[in-house]
Amino acid sequence: MEKPAEIFDREVEWDELVRFARLPQGGAMLGVVSGRRRQGKTFLLDALVRAAGGFLFTATGSSEADALRQYGEALSDYLGEATPLRFADWDEAVTRTMTLAPAGPLPVVIDEFPFLARVSPALPSIIQRALDPAGQRSNTQVRLLLCGSALSFMGNLLSGAAPLRGRAGLELVVRTLDYRAAARFWGIADPRTALQVNAIVGGTPAYRHEFTQDDSPAGPDDFDDWVVRAVLNPARPLFREARYLLAEEPDIRDPALYHSVLAAIADGRTRRGEIANFLGRQPSDLAHPLGVLEDVGLVVRETDAFRSNRGVYRSAEPLLVFYHAVMRPAWGDLERAGRSRQVWPRLQRTFLSKVVGPHFETICRQWARWEADPDVLGGYPTRVAAGVVNDPAARTQHEVAVAVFGRDEQGHEELLAIGEAKWQEAVGTSHLKRLAHLRSLLVGRDSVRADRCRLLLFSGGGFADDLRAVAATDPGIQLVDLDRLYAANRS
Repeated sequence: MEKPAEIFDREVEWDELVRFARLPQGGAMLGVVSGRRRQGKTFLLDALVRAAGGFLFTATGSSEADALRQYGEALSDYLGEATPLRFADWDEAVTRTMTLAPAGPLPVVIDEFPFLARVSPALPSIIQRALDPAGQRSNTQVRLLLCGSALSFMGNLLSGAAPLRGRAGLELVVRTLDYRAAARFWGIADPRTALQVNAIVGGTPAYRHEFTQDDSPAGPDDFDDWVVRAVLNPARPLFREARYLLAEEPDIRDPALYHSVLAAIADGRTRRGEIANFLGRQPSDLAHPLGVLEDVGLVVRETDAFRSNRGVYRSAEPLLVFYHAVMRPAWGDLERAGRSRQVWPRLQRTFLSKVVGPHFETICRQWARWEADPDVLGGYPTRVAAGVVNDPAARTQHEVAVAVFGRDEQGHEELLAIGEAKWQEAVGTSHLKRLAHLRSLLVGRDSVRADRCRLLLFSGGGFADDLRAVAATDPGIQLVDLDRLYAANRS
């Protein structure tokens, strides 16, 4: 089953869906597909059922009786029956669904499954019973795929003592496109433009097609105009998208509080205590909202590279950072049609410092973890993080943007490299000396082996000639510019 030409990338996801849909085993099988909204899950599944002749039902927020009525009507249309099917309950509907594949494996998709399960809590147990040995006696080769964007709900569907635990033959998460794939998706060849666009819209496919109508910057000189016409334009759907992201999450019942938490993170307050101070609350008050934001995939907690008991919170959705750092403070001006072109110049400094700079550091860590050749790092990376290094002599602390860890031949963790990442300034020998000093602070520490640690310098503004001369003679010093970040993937 060939992947349709209109589906960009997603080779791995498509291959897994096709494999599952074609599994030759007798009886019904269950698969679960999840991922944040706007990532193209429904697009993928719709293409699968069209290619295989399967059935797809998309649930809506409705009562149990209405959902059963809609499901019966959709199933009748699929079967070509003139009289709509009427199900008394989901037990009857699931039993009928399991008979849809008498001629061989057939994908059957229930999209937005959390809507159904919330009004019919017994539905997962009903599906479990249908998959039990007794139920399988009357089942056909249905390949049932449950799909949803409520990450916390979908994650719990197969966890712990949940009814469907251990029943799924597929657990597929459709993730955002990585920064390189996103550049190709947007058709942007210039790395600087690609990174700035990625700092605003991330790797969410829908933001190009549905939200900007395929309006992409034509090049570096068009970037500012693109921001004005496509992002800060109140007539375009992307303008209010950040506000709607939270409103669409059923687990978020007080959007104002969650927006305030995200605003603090966008302002650089990444530790729980800092967020609490920003909001005028106690740190303990934030356990629940931070946990919910993690569950729905909008915030991630990253452990400090050098202290496992310390971590920071970062937004997982670039558009939310852009909204809170850039748009929200100027919302009144931006809402007035035609004002964006006058407002954007005074927002650019904030955009570079609070949006692009931190996003550049994130991409540098992604490059070190997934794209850099192990020969460049001196080993295969097993984890990459940011961290803080104590300097007892100077009674201060130093931030490390990139710390790359691997394993030695005995399996012990070692520090392969540390890195500096600067977006706006040219990087020179002073930055190299700072990294070398931090390495000296780490060498000999009991908690980490750092005697072979290499030095990585990332820059969006170029490198000084004297630094280039030093790096040319020392493989332990690696200079990574935008061209290198966006170069072809390693083999």
